Amino acid sequence: MKRKRILCCTLIALNLALIFGNSAMPGSTSTGISDGFLSLLQGAIPGLGSVTSFLIRKLAHFSEFTCLGLLLGRMFRLLGFRGFPAFTSPAFFGILAACTDETIQYFVPGRDSNLIDVWIDVCGVFTGILFLFFGYFCIGRRSKQKKDKPSGGTL
Repeated sequence: MKRKRILCCTLIALNLALIFGNSAMPGSTSTGISDGFLSLLQGAIPGLGSVTSFLIRKLAHFSEFTCLGLLLGRMFRLLGFRGFPAFTSPAFFGILAACTDETIQYFVPGRDSNLIDVWIDVCGVFTGILFLFFGYFCIGRRSKQKKDKPSGGTL
């Protein structure tokens, strides 16, 4: 159990480093990365001409924070949280990370702090936590079905 907690904490730290590192990039660097990724996608998948760099940036926010929600949710489960606190505790830390992320951007040249991005980040955190809960629900339901299933012996 201790190894799982250490691994989860390490992954959370790496995820936050990625999030905050991206936020600390100057606007021109960040835009260049987004535009480059968009070009790569448009070259690999035909028909993506209407996708914009703006959409890529918003999807990046959502994806980074969905991963954070999954990791925070898992960490709090490993710490023994169940029920409502297993949702609210990781959600609180995810919201705190989203606010910190936008605060960092406020002080970076060429970047701005945007309330919409905070909402996108928070929705990502909630999505990650809900994915985790859905996974736990499916696993629990599946193991219950195995317990309730009669043995395969013949009479």
